[in-house]
Order: sequence, then structure tokens, then C-alpha cells
Amino acid sequence: MALLQISEPGKSTNPHEHRLAAGIDLGTTNSLVATVRSGSPAVLVDEEGESLLPSVVRYRADAQPQVGRLAVAAAVEDPHNTIASAKRMIGRTTSELKTLHEVLPYRFDNELAKIPRILTADGPRSAIEVSAEILSELKKRAESSLGGELTGVVITVPAYFDDAQRQATKDAARLAGLTVMRLLNEPTAAAVAYGLDQGSEGKYAIYDLGGGTFDISILHLHEGVFEVLSTAGDSALGGDDMDRLIAEWILERCPCELSGNDSEATFLRQLMLVARETKEALTTQESAEVEIDMPGGEKWHTQLDKTTLDSIIDPIIDKSLLPCRRVLRDAGITQDDLDGVVLVGGSTRVPRVRERVETFFRCEAYADVDPDSVVAIGAAIQADILAGNRPADDMLLLDVIPLSLGLEIMGGMVEKIIPRNSTIPVGKAQEFTTYKDGQTAMSIHVVQGERELVTDCRSLARFELRGIPPMAAGSGRVQVSFKVDADGLLSVSAREMTTGVQADVTIKPSYGLTDAEVEQMLRDSIDYAEEDMHARMLAEQRVDADRTIEALVSALEADGEAFLDEEERDRLTAAIDSLRTLREGHDADAIKQSVEALNALSEPFAARRMNAGIHSALAGHNINEFGE
Repeated sequence: MALLQISEPGKSTNPHEHRLAAGIDLGTTNSLVATVRSGSPAVLVDEEGESLLPSVVRYRADAQPQVGRLAVAAAVEDPHNTIASAKRMIGRTTSELKTLHEVLPYRFDNELAKIPRILTADGPRSAIEVSAEILSELKKRAESSLGGELTGVVITVPAYFDDAQRQATKDAARLAGLTVMRLLNEPTAAAVAYGLDQGSEGKYAIYDLGGGTFDISILHLHEGVFEVLSTAGDSALGGDDMDRLIAEWILERCPCELSGNDSEATFLRQLMLVARETKEALTTQESAEVEIDMPGGEKWHTQLDKTTLDSIIDPIIDKSLLPCRRVLRDAGITQDDLDGVVLVGGSTRVPRVRERVETFFRCEAYADVDPDSVVAIGAAIQADILAGNRPADDMLLLDVIPLSLGLEIMGGMVEKIIPRNSTIPVGKAQEFTTYKDGQTAMSIHVVQGERELVTDCRSLARFELRGIPPMAAGSGRVQVSFKVDADGLLSVSAREMTTGVQADVTIKPSYGLTDAEVEQMLRDSIDYAEEDMHARMLAEQRVDADRTIEALVSALEADGEAFLDEEERDRLTAAIDSLRTLREGHDADAIKQSVEALNALSEPFAARRMNAGIHSALAGHNINEFGE
């Protein structure tokens, strides 16, 4: 007799039923969603058969936001409420967006705030909320096509996205009601799609130039293993910048005067759209007609040919080739070691881009898979594996972190714990010690970047380890451990080795999209991050000065008359007084130099005291007593 399986309500009667999962390419210009059906990845389309969803959202008062082509159609007439290129803003502070304001002509809620929120007819909106609207639309498309709720998604991000940008992307997905199984670097997703579809082996450069971001990665493809050897890029470089240069070229020749009011914003948005259309037309034509609706109502015409376009956009291509040189050096290879270069991203459709890339890498550029959809397809393949629809050992992804992670140490310097291009997931630990007698706590400042000074790197988090046993400076042992998960997100812990007391933090700069109290805490930490960093550096120098002064004053009181003449004591006393004065100021470098000068001046005194101590210890003993 056959057994009848009875399942719980809402549970599948077939434990091996295919789980619905999707890969999402959340792009600057366009976004896509793909899935695996009957073992083959495919991009999902909307009711009109369109696969590309323009990454544009229009906000209206007392109405649902418009997403995609409807929003694009309204962009010229309603530029302030129609937000494009949100990906260039996600996870960034207002100060970081200042260089993008020419490309992003929006009105911000508070120009002085660290968290950028764009003023719209439906209220202030952050880039995370804009991205959530796009993801919600893709979710609807996927669930409508697949006929059920998604188990989870894999969302792609530029390889050069930092922790804040990655976490902000996950926050946007959470707002859209999506479960993120993995954040996958875009070049790696492209390699997954390309490698599995073409069965390629060898070393490949993945040149990914999208609408607003650029990534270059060197990958080694071998028997289903995708190993990222190195990665570099620019999270604010792409086709949008080409459009801006074309628009500037048109504006220089257009006989119009900008008024500085809302009509100017409408005209500039139209100019950007015309620039993009002209660029796209010149991918297949030798020349294109440029037509502009002037502010007065009349039309203005000009011609742009392919040769002129090439000269206009060459600076953008030049800028993309700088990371290409660096990524080859980091991977320890030359162009001759490559088996090919894979083109990814809509901007690689421009013939000049392909020509320059092939010249630089000295090998053929492959674009067999649609450059617009290849990233989404790779994400769909990975989502299918993570959902459990196929064996996980079908494919192994060895991704890397794009920027070094480390700690602030004395003097405002950075100690790198995990260097860039380390394969993830990864964990590393390093021991540190106390710097003051009787110290019972340690402040730990986590930073990200390649520069040697904390001021030149990005502050990620601060936390404190308390409960260190009081002991002499340099005697404590504190082990700090860094762990980066498969999404590229970081957690840090600190443990005092003798007592076992521990503190930890998960780096989650979500930019205020949790509950109200956490939101305020995160806002405060961002608003005062720079001031806190400078205050910390100054405090460290003051602590060092106090320690130096305290030790030297104590030594002078004990042995000053015995080992120093009056002139030497006066010089040391004057130097101590000078350091005390500087210590009350705000010039950390001056304090540091004064400490070094005082240490150098006191060296003869310290040497005499040491010699006296040695003589005292040896008095009454024979040297032979200290033999074997």
C-alpha cells in the first residue's frame, strides 16, 4: 500500500518543489529581473513585452508613484519630482553628492544634512525609498510571471560599492518586501552568466560600464569556479557622464539664455534626454540630428557626427581605463595573460568604448550575451542555487572585497586588517595593546579605504571594549577580529585575552530606515562623524602629552637634582611648560611635535637614570653570578 504524504497547511506536499527565486539587476539607468525556468535563465518582461524597466520614479501629491516609462515620459515637464539615477545617490551622504549635483538637479530637504532627501510633491524621499519603488515594481513583475511569491532574490551591486551602499541596497529591498539571499558583485554575476553559457575557461577582464557606475574585475574561470583575482572601479562613472558632456557640447552651441527658474530645470532635463538619444543613435549611425525645444517655444537644430562624439566621450573612457591599469597590477598579470575581455552594461554598446577597450587590453572584446541583461541572468543563476533548486556545488563563487578594512591606531594612522581584493567570506584577527598605565577600556574605530590617515578614509563604526584589567602600558592583549560575509558586509569584535571580556559591532550604516530611535542614533553618528574623528585625534595627542608630562615631572622630582645641572633642568621645565600650553590648544600636530621634541630633550636624562639603576642593581654582585 502506498503512503500518502500529509503536509501542514500552507506547506508544499512535495519537499522538492521548485522554489521561486529571481535575480535583480538594480541599475542606474535601467533595471531588470530574471529567473531560471526549466534549467535555463531568462529575463522577465512586463505586459507590453519590455524587459528593461527605466530606473526612474515620479512622485505625485496624494497619488501612487509612477515607475519606469510613465515616469520617464513626465521627466521633462516635472523634473523636480521625477527622480532618476538614484543608484548614484544610494548610501551616500549629502557632502559626497556635491560633485554629482550637475547630473542630479534636485532640490534637497536640507543641504547641510548628512542624509540626502530629495524634496518631492509627496514629501522628502531618500535614494533608498526611490530604489524600493523600483524593486517593488520588479517584484510585481516577477510574481505575476511566475505565479507565486518569491522565496528570495539575489541583487547585484557594483563591486566598488562600500558597506554603506551595500547596506542601503538591502534596506531598499526590505522596504520593497523582498528577502535578499545574497548581494552579488555585478562583474561576478556577468562572469557567472557568461562562463556557464559559453563554457569559458581562463582569465578574463569583466569591463562593466553602466549608466552611473563602472567596475573592472579580473576573474579566473575554471571548471565552474569563478575566482575574482582583483577588482577596481568608480561608483560615480558611467553613461550618464557621457550624456552630460554631450549636453554641455549642445549647450555651448545653443543660442539660449538660462533663467535660473523651474523652466531651466525642465530645459536641462530635456537636454539630457536629447543627449542620451543622440548617443544611442550614433551607435549605429555616422551622424545624428539634434533637435531642442527652446525656452521661448521655437526649435533649434544641429548635427553631431560620430567622430565628434568620440572626442566628447573620450575623457570618460580615459577615466575608466585608470582602474583597468590598477586591476591588472593588483592581479599580477599583464594584458598578454588575458583570454578575453567581457563587455557588460548598456554603455559598452557605444562603438568607441569597445574600440578603446580592445586597444587597451590587446584582445577581443566579447559581447555574446546581451550586455543589458547579462548581470540579471547571472544573478538569477545564483538565486536558483541559493534557493535550493540545484546543487550548491554546481558553482563556486570566490568574490573579493573592493576596499581595505582596518582600525584607527595612535597618531591617526590606519592599521589595515583585511587588505582589498581579499577573497570573501573572510575573517582575520590581530592583537593590540594598551597605551596608558591602568587603562581599563579601549575605543575601537573601524575605517575603510586605502589611505594611510584616518582623515582620508571612510569611518564605518565605533565601539568600546570595557573591563580590561588595569596594568602597565603595553601589557594588555586585545584581539580584534574582522569578519566579512558573502554579501561583503562586515562585523568586528574585540576580546581581552586574559579575562575574556568581549565587545562587537555589526557594520550596518542603514541611513535611518529602521525604527525611529535607531534612525536618530544613526543620523547623529553620521552628522558628527567628521567632528568626532578630529576630536579623537586631538584627544589621543593630549593623552600622549599628559602621559609624557606626568612621567617626566615624576622623574624630575625623584632624580632631577642628582642627574641634571640647573641649565638642563631649566630647559626641560621650559619644554614641559610649552607642551602644557600647546596641549590646551587644538593643533594635534603641534602637540605631537612638542612631545617628540621633549622626548628627544629628555633622552640624556633618561639614559643617566637607567645607567644608575643598572649600577645599583649590580652593586655587591660578581659578574660570574650572572653566568650559566
